Amino acid sequence: MPIDLNTMTSKELEDLRGQVDQALKDAVSREKAQARQAAEKAAAEFGFSLSDVLNGQDGAKRKVEDKTVSPPKYRNPDDPNQTWTGRGRKPGWFNDALANGASPEELEI
Repeated sequence: MPIDLNTMTSKELEDLRGQVDQALKDAVSREKAQARQAAEKAAAEFGFSLSDVLNGQDGAKRKVEDKTVSPPKYRNPDDPNQTWTGRGRKPGWFNDALANGASPEELEI
């Protein structure tokens, strides 16, 4: 028997919406679990676990050791241990050197 939304009060409609929202969350959780089981089964057919296939990752993230590190491009003249690749936020020592009249070319390694 279909629900006639036109005859329901606003309170009944709000209650129905809450029930639908909860049912939707439950359905998504259930479907994710089924998808995971299917993926585990497919990996097992090839002799792997799902974590083996995903390299222990969630699929989107890379391991830290997989990342390439850019070589430093600039060096702090006052402290040679401080370097910067030229990527990302400028370090304080770089900004200070520029404020004191140094050019970026003078700070290059």
